[in-house]
Amino acid sequence: MSLSRVENPCFLLFLAVFQAIFILILYRGGASSVFRGFLDAPQPWDYSKTQDVYTNLSLFTRAPNEETMPYCTAQSPIFVGPLTITFNAFPSERMIIKKNPFVRFGGCYSPPHCLARYKSAIIVPHKNQEKHLRHLLYYLHPFLQRQQLHYSIYLIHQAGNATFNRAKLLNVGVREAMKDEDWDCLLLHDVGLIPENDYNLYVCDDYYPKHIASAIDKFQYSLPYWSFFGGVSALTPEHYMKINGFPNTYWGSRGEDDDIAARIQLAGMKIVRTPIHLGRYKMVDLEQHTGSEEHPRRYSPPCRPAPLHTTRKTWKDDGMNSVEFKLLSRKKHLLYTNITVDIGNAPLPPEKKNRE
Repeated sequence: MSLSRVENPCFLLFLAVFQAIFILILYRGGASSVFRGFLDAPQPWDYSKTQDVYTNLSLFTRAPNEETMPYCTAQSPIFVGPLTITFNAFPSERMIIKKNPFVRFGGCYSPPHCLARYKSAIIVPHKNQEKHLRHLLYYLHPFLQRQQLHYSIYLIHQAGNATFNRAKLLNVGVREAMKDEDWDCLLLHDVGLIPENDYNLYVCDDYYPKHIASAIDKFQYSLPYWSFFGGVSALTPEHYMKINGFPNTYWGSRGEDDDIAARIQLAGMKIVRTPIHLGRYKMVDLEQHTGSEEHPRRYSPPCRPAPLHTTRKTWKDDGMNSVEFKLLSRKKHLLYTNITVDIGNAPLPPEKKNRE
């Protein structure tokens, strides 16, 4: 005697699997998050076939009537994917200005043909790294314009002879940038990293801090370790304040990247990452430049993250709520806003204090 469909073991197994999938969809936050996972699957990008970062930018021309401009399309019509990145020629500032005619004083840009859907502040800490900055500005301006963003580039320059403190400079940059505009997203950007794919969007995740530089050529296009948060990251102003910004106490090291990863966890959030097929970056080769330029972040093999319990003791008192600095100058140039600050000196090690 044949079994009814309800009694059939195969049908019951199918029903159980279907129910499990349905529960998983609800748990993950709805069907959209599941489909987004499929969309994030690796695309067949061929990085041996690249195009110039300025390709088709001339198609963005000024709208005849700004009052009736439409909103920009959700996806830019001039995306090409992999970009050609080389450091053989040193671009002059005059050439960069000429190739970016719609960039206004302060390194500010709005699409001339449509209303931007997103506002991003790009914050770049540095110390005497003019050659790296020139390469970054040459590539970053057209890269951001291709994404139809409203953006400004802020260069946060550490004055004096003190050891480089990237994290403290980022706190300064965030504070100064927020004086200009209510930014949707804060992009914290190392001076020596150049993005390789224009589909790598410089916008924030709605819910969590986003690590964007997920595949750097120096690290064989892979993460050095699972909690790595260095290079380029994106946080909303709310995310940044929720973790009390970056620590001010890391001088000359890259431990601040790991401290911030711990802060994200302690604040009840998690790190989301740009897929590695999109989050690819080339690093300006520090050895190819000579002269007096300093290299405060050489990207030697990265250290392991500091213990979570150390950050647990300090993160609420060391950060945006405790940053101290002296603003020496703030000047708008055609390609960027330059903010020069004195952030003090690194404290003496205990052994040196005892000698004194």
